[in-house]
Amino acid sequence: MNTVMVIEDEEAIATLLSYNLEKEGYKVIVVSNGANAVLEVDKHRPSVIILDWMLPEISGVEICKLIRSKPEIKAIPIIMLTAKSQEEDKVKGLIAGADDYVTKPFSVPELMARVKTNMRRAPLFEEKEKFISFKDISMDLVEKKVRRGDVNIHLSPTEFRLLKMLVKEPGKVFSREVLLKSVWGENIFVESRTVDVHIRRLRSSLNKYGPDYIRTVRANGYAIDEIIENNEEKDCDSDCE
Repeated sequence: MNTVMVIEDEEAIATLLSYNLEKEGYKVIVVSNGANAVLEVDKHRPSVIILDWMLPEISGVEICKLIRSKPEIKAIPIIMLTAKSQEEDKVKGLIAGADDYVTKPFSVPELMARVKTNMRRAPLFEEKEKFISFKDISMDLVEKKVRRGDVNIHLSPTEFRLLKMLVKEPGKVFSREVLLKSVWGENIFVESRTVDVHIRRLRSSLNKYGPDYIRTVRANGYAIDEIIENNEEKDCDSDCE
């Protein structure tokens, strides 16, 4: 899942951005203190940064310059978000290293489009985690292998990506739309029920060797969670709405 970091001290704007970005299928990290911003960028390595110009302690322009000065994170696209609309301010932000510039008050659809455009420029960082796990399910993200207890489980590439999303954030419910965008891609047009088919296959492969941890949330989507007893919604062949 692609990550967008929002560096914004106004809670209302940060909440608005988080809601709309998550609806688009992005993972969102909000940083409200400019003094910690560069450290957080280096820690999380987001795909795109939305950076407010006016922040406490340090300005967005200075943060932009600091990010551009660090080889490990300097290639991350930065969208500057500001109430300043003068031409010279826009130029100042771009000179500091911003890739894009949006003036408050902004159009949410336009900003989402700019995020998507800049996402295409994002560097492909090496996977930070090599292994992830949930209960007795373990995943080798480098070798693309899955084990359940002592047994190797064969999954298709699509099933592997689905399981990876679920295992990385246990308990989080992913909608079919988010799973489609993240696993199949933005420009691949497939039916949302395709997710149900692959989840069923994933369950079939995993549950031969242990209990079912994949939870179906009616009218919402799927999550990986604790053992579910008498789960009547496992197979979503008919109406899951």
